Amino acid sequence: MSQVPCPKCGTPSASLVPIDGTLTAKLRESGNTEPIPPQVCENCYAAIAGGVARGSMLMAREKAKEQKRLMLWKSRVNLIKKARQCMNDKMFSDAAVAYEKYLKVLEVVFECKASELSPEHFKDSARTQELTVVASAYWDLLRIYDTSNKYGDRQMQAAKKLSQFLRFTPIYPDILRKAEAFAKTAKHPDAIRSFLKLSSDNKGRCFIATSAFGYESLEVQTLTHWRDNVLLKSVIGCAFVNFYYLVSPKIASVLDSFPSLKIPVRTVLRVFAKKIAK
Repeated sequence: MSQVPCPKCGTPSASLVPIDGTLTAKLRESGNTEPIPPQVCENCYAAIAGGVARGSMLMAREKAKEQKRLMLWKSRVNLIKKARQCMNDKMFSDAAVAYEKYLKVLEVVFECKASELSPEHFKDSARTQELTVVASAYWDLLRIYDTSNKYGDRQMQAAKKLSQFLRFTPIYPDILRKAEAFAKTAKHPDAIRSFLKLSSDNKGRCFIATSAFGYESLEVQTLTHWRDNVLLKSVIGCAFVNFYYLVSPKIASVLDSFPSLKIPVRTVLRVFAKKIAK
């Protein structure tokens, strides 16, 4: 019996197996860009079919994983509502459990450990507002853990995470004022003082200026100094800062998406920074 070489591997074979349209389509769906011969030897056919089956299984697993992440992401809303209701009802243990579950959801969604959750995970403009929710959760946990000696480590961790997230939110000045007052009555004031020190070392971000110039620029430092030493010293100034932190993340996101817009923004902010520097 005459043998013909397999178009794929070149091995002589008595008969070749045709690759039907369904298998070809699945190969294309799996990302295969190599030329697909109309027929191959039995060994090559088995390898191709097996590869398609494994690829389909992996795709199905990834799809299921993504669906689970989406469901978890949606579930966070009810967890936050439950935690806040428990806080209002003074059911602090239940509130802590709900907040911890909320944070665990974020860790699963972003595939990170508790210590690794950071504002960087929320740089997507659609999730920027979640930074405020995370910060408020850590603020409540900081106060809940203050009620017992056995939660000292958790309280310090909450203090650290709160300082990381708070500076990117509009509630930054309000929480600082509350923390300064709380430090005077807290059972474990060291954790509160630790948070205040970390917050002073990591000042709240001037979103628009930082997007336009970069975090270490002279203009950002000038505007930050003006905010901390002028605006936050008055009621009207605090109201303006709160409003700024409410709207500026979205504006900064637009600037990051359209870098050409940063040029006129730099010009305006540069002039303004020079005026307040005087």
